[in-house]
Amino acid sequence: MTKRRVFISADHGLAIVYFLQSDVVSTMLDAGVEVVLLTDDGLKEQIEERFGRPGLIVEGLRLDQARKYYQTVSPTVQWWLHFLRRVGGSKRINVEAMDSNIFQVEGEATGRRKAVMPLMKLIVGLMRRSKALRQFVVRQQMRFTPDLYGDLFEKYQPELVIASTAGWRYDRYLLRQAAQLGVPTVAVIVGWDNSSSYTLPGAPMDWVNCWSELQKEELVLGSDWDPRRVHVGGIPSYDGYFRKEWLMPREEYFALHKLDPDRKLIGYASSFITFSPNYQNVEALAELVAADELAEPCQLLIRLHPNHFMDNPLFAGEREKIHELAARLEHVHLVEPVPLGGELGYYSGEDMPEKTSMMAYSDVFTTVYSTMVVEAALHEQPIVSVCIDAPGGWNTPGKFSLALSEIGNWPTHLRFREAGAGQVAMDKAQLKDALNRYLENPHADEMERKQFITDEVTYTDGSAGKRTAEFLLSVIGKKEVRQR
Repeated sequence: MTKRRVFISADHGLAIVYFLQSDVVSTMLDAGVEVVLLTDDGLKEQIEERFGRPGLIVEGLRLDQARKYYQTVSPTVQWWLHFLRRVGGSKRINVEAMDSNIFQVEGEATGRRKAVMPLMKLIVGLMRRSKALRQFVVRQQMRFTPDLYGDLFEKYQPELVIASTAGWRYDRYLLRQAAQLGVPTVAVIVGWDNSSSYTLPGAPMDWVNCWSELQKEELVLGSDWDPRRVHVGGIPSYDGYFRKEWLMPREEYFALHKLDPDRKLIGYASSFITFSPNYQNVEALAELVAADELAEPCQLLIRLHPNHFMDNPLFAGEREKIHELAARLEHVHLVEPVPLGGELGYYSGEDMPEKTSMMAYSDVFTTVYSTMVVEAALHEQPIVSVCIDAPGGWNTPGKFSLALSEIGNWPTHLRFREAGAGQVAMDKAQLKDALNRYLENPHADEMERKQFITDEVTYTDGSAGKRTAEFLLSVIGKKEVRQR
């Protein structure tokens, strides 16, 4: 009897958590389905060693070849198609995040790209009003379908291709080849803002699994998905939070970072650094803590962002400034995300115990509207989004900056604010007031946080992995008419 097989594309550290550190892959394997996991070629052995079990096969995703194809075969046309796909979703949803991406591209454009930008903005405006034009752009992408995976399709004969995006990354080439070969495809939404920030698929797709009815609405109204092909399965990556699988003992965690068990802990997770520095937020927090200006004696634990470790002098420079600040001021500590390596970078599941414990033991958790506002809320901790503007932004010619005071209406940011799930601080005085509010009354906004979590992640009982796997199992081999 021929084994039933699926391909899973895991080209990002968050996808490893989603598929392998949840019940998704294990449930599929237990059902007798073989899983061929396609991931960073340089990490195959590491992933096999850590997650290997019968029925799980690890193959390379050939990202170097995909990148070379993107950079050498009509790269200008591919770049603009990618741009139109990302920002050309329907105006029936909140388009603030998409608009910011347009502003960034326009602000950093030079030469021919700058000259063509007005025309592209006109096309985007038309796309936002025309479903037919949006579907035309999706179809046009199929012109760029290299035969990168033909041997793998021939060898394994998968009945379904599952990806951690709807072709928004280099997975688009795998998904396009699957569509070309008539193999059904499904995307899973890994990130909180994905359905409002990336919009149209990078390949023809059949199904999508998302976190919530809120995301489903964004997919249906913004990206023209057939609602019958959108499944709400929750977010498997968070099952371990709900089941407290990764939580370290408080004493152990405090000892790890040399924290004072008698001081309240303020956690700060860096975020949004592509658009804005975070140093001004960190500095304000550090000064309030070091000078004992808050209602309780506190200490600050700063988590650097994965982008702080990119080969970018601005981001690396901020990382070093934060290091210097932590070394200079009392009661200020630093934690760095742990890399999985290769193309998967610092967005990994290697430090889930670190992330979990930081959120669980922070008396107040702070960030810039990061996805971690959702994660901190499910850890039942008060949250402050710190949005202090940096004068001049990144203050570097050719580098676009966006003031943090201007991002409150992005779809996910707006939902956080409208839910009343936490406070927003625009300056140091507001930050001090917000922190003191929660230090003096830790249960403030508790009911709002609980409702926020229910609305955003749907399943809060640790069952999302199994629910998602059951959905994926249900569509294996279904060769219905593709929706686009």
